[in-house]
Amino acid sequence: MIVNPMASSVTRRGLVVAQKKLGDRHELTVHETTRQHHATRLAHRAMREGADVVLTVGGDGTVNEAVNGLMGTDCGLAPLPGGSTNVFARAIGYPNDLELATDAVLATLEAYQPGESGPADRPAGFVKGSLGMANDRAFVFHVGAGFDAAVVHRVEARSPLKRLAGHPWFIASAIRTWGSPERRALSLRMEADDGREAGPLQMAVAMNVNPYTFLGNKPLDLAPEVDLTTALSVVALDSVALTDIGPAMKAALSSPTGIANSGGQHHWVDVEGITIRSDQPFPYQLDGEPVDPVTELRLTHRAAAVTFLLPAVRSAH
Repeated sequence: MIVNPMASSVTRRGLVVAQKKLGDRHELTVHETTRQHHATRLAHRAMREGADVVLTVGGDGTVNEAVNGLMGTDCGLAPLPGGSTNVFARAIGYPNDLELATDAVLATLEAYQPGESGPADRPAGFVKGSLGMANDRAFVFHVGAGFDAAVVHRVEARSPLKRLAGHPWFIASAIRTWGSPERRALSLRMEADDGREAGPLQMAVAMNVNPYTFLGNKPLDLAPEVDLTTALSVVALDSVALTDIGPAMKAALSSPTGIANSGGQHHWVDVEGITIRSDQPFPYQLDGEPVDPVTELRLTHRAAAVTFLLPAVRSAH
């Protein structure tokens, strides 16, 4: 178990309960992260030392780091919620509660009896899932370029407020970013390997799973068709002016097909590779974590890249 003790909703009481439940029935080793990318090294070391499953307790950034240490291996990954939103854990069916999510892991592990043939002895809850690659780093649920990334950069610039205020701080940051000169200066172009092109754009998101995020318990479904078995889906907006982002938000909250592919909105499915460019450095975020601005971002799909431990009974978020 890899724990980020600074994650938004991690509490000592919750950790004690989860660790006792798991430790009573399985051999459990616990590590706490102390710096950026620490979870990557801890996950890779656990795999080398023969761990069957790495569990993360933290936000989506902790999951992302662990995945980058487990790519191409048979060690399972189970993301337990400990962050402010826990998008990936909820997207693949985990309850947004650490104790309930621990119970879900235990229910799947009950059927797991390791044998000489290795992964073939695992129950159906162990599945090979896809990842996206952004330049040289993997992402588990999405990469955003342009406006949404500028919001994430603003949120993380004052991370203590994120922990204290949660979603209201995200909303305040989005409003401030929307009114800034930075937003109006965004001009992205994207080109898929199959020849599809679009631009200029103010926002583009490549998704490995849906939803994009949650507003409380409500999923924001930009691309409902994408999951761990498909190639990437890419959603983009020519403009995030109120007259454009309003209809897009309405579609994401109510349409069974998500964002449209018309009228300044772009919704591309089955994307194996795509490049996003701009004449000026643009912000991007990877699984909700800000990354230094670039002028070119190369995104690719990597099938069956990580073994995920899915909950035996999927939660309705």
